[in-house]
Amino acid sequence: MNKGLLKSWKTDKGFGFIKSDTLEHDTFIHISALKHMSRKPKVGDTIYFEVATQPDGKTKAINCRIEGVAELKAPYQKHNQQPHRIAKSNFASSFLGKVASISIIAVLGFIAVNKYNHYKTNEQFNNHTPVITNADLATFDEKYPKVVIPKIVIPKSTQNFTCDGRQYCTEMRSREEAVFFINNCPNTKMDGDGDGKPCESDSRFKNEW
Repeated sequence: MNKGLLKSWKTDKGFGFIKSDTLEHDTFIHISALKHMSRKPKVGDTIYFEVATQPDGKTKAINCRIEGVAELKAPYQKHNQQPHRIAKSNFASSFLGKVASISIIAVLGFIAVNKYNHYKTNEQFNNHTPVITNADLATFDEKYPKVVIPKIVIPKSTQNFTCDGRQYCTEMRSREEAVFFINNCPNTKMDGDGDGKPCESDSRFKNEW
């Protein structure tokens, strides 16, 4: 902020020049820069101002005020605009508040409807759940006969047989053991004709076939 004295002033044209010790040249000032002051400037007034450069390269004073002179309040028109902006802001706030309230009510209604539908669904399900009576149990076996699954019985005589490298009939202790060996063990030599009957020529087992 610069400080200087109003060196000259032309009332009919509304401009003058300020001389400041901090600036090399006098600064042009227009009446529009002082329109907020309570009186018009006069030569000898102390002016506080800032300097701005115009498009043509010349400088002018802006943001000016006269020392010791009161400033006017904002013009009535501008002052009157403030309530309008406030009213508009209040309207916007009120509108947004209504929208938010409607949204909350809609969400709560949606939740209530979902809960009611869920309750009705459960109620219908409970009402339609079939009840089994004693009469149903009495006829259940007739409607759904038991399915008997045959039990596979493994001959006890084969449960303890194991492949231990024996290959010949002379090494077998029974016909069952011979059958087990030709069916489960490798490299056996007990069924020469391949008919699945081992050791047919062995006198010990001959009568068992």
